[in-house]
Amino acid sequence: MDPIRIAVVGMGKIARDQHLPALDGTEAFRLTATVSPHDPGQESIAHHRNLEDLLATGPAIDAVALCTPPQVRYDLAALALDHGLHVFLEKPPGATLSEVVALSDRAEAVGATLFAAWHSRFAAGVAPARVWLAARRIEKVSIVWREDVRVWHPGQDWIWEPGGLGVFDPGINALSILTHILPRPVFLKAATLSLPENRAAPIAADLDLCDAAGAPIHMDLDWRQTGPQSWDIIVDTDAGTLRLSKGGADLTLPAGTRHDGDVEYPSLYAHFARLIRGRRSDVDTAPLRLVADAFLRGRRESVEPFHD
Repeated sequence: MDPIRIAVVGMGKIARDQHLPALDGTEAFRLTATVSPHDPGQESIAHHRNLEDLLATGPAIDAVALCTPPQVRYDLAALALDHGLHVFLEKPPGATLSEVVALSDRAEAVGATLFAAWHSRFAAGVAPARVWLAARRIEKVSIVWREDVRVWHPGQDWIWEPGGLGVFDPGINALSILTHILPRPVFLKAATLSLPENRAAPIAADLDLCDAAGAPIHMDLDWRQTGPQSWDIIVDTDAGTLRLSKGGADLTLPAGTRHDGDVEYPSLYAHFARLIRGRRSDVDTAPLRLVADAFLRGRRESVEPFHD
């Protein structure tokens, strides 16, 4: 089959670190254009300053991968869908739940694929963890997701603004894994959000959740980690302890540990291609709902200012 012609919209760190290498390594897609008002794009690839120009003057494309900040993603996705294009939404899929629901309805109406791409669900250890937990009784879960914002989001002011999510930008990755591997729905019970005095979004958060059977889940998020970074999910069950580390790349079960390397973005694009070929969409809002619940129900505390 002919490759799917795709444009990457938004040429920031995630696009260059993950999307472009993944597209370069797949035969299912052909990178046909890039879009950014600031970045010059890739040599020999058509580049436009905005999506409107690309759609008006070409080259022809079949799909877009939206790697922009979430606050501007709805208008871009709606425009692409109105032109019959398939849409890949980087996480989080939107600035609000209502936007994502509206896009899902729009994609169905025009017969296009919409993919809310929770990349951490495609980490190597996540699928086998889901299978193993399906037959176990969950007793408790502990999540420690601590990283250095200066390393992973240098100079990205948008992430501190409303809709940028603050520490929940990485934290939603943990929630995307959690809601995928546990066999029952997850609910927020309480939360404390720590907001720097000079920022509109939290730099740390402490969440108490549970699953539908009442198993307690504790989540520790912090953007002030230095040195080694922590991306760990520990699930205690009636058959022993499961541990996902390195953001889901490494899985440790009572029988041992498996390491399968970094497969997230190649797997994402393989799934996106299957969705397009099958004329289907994949729009799960469960991780974003839990973040929204934390902002809705969480207690806020002010902490020292943050300066990049």
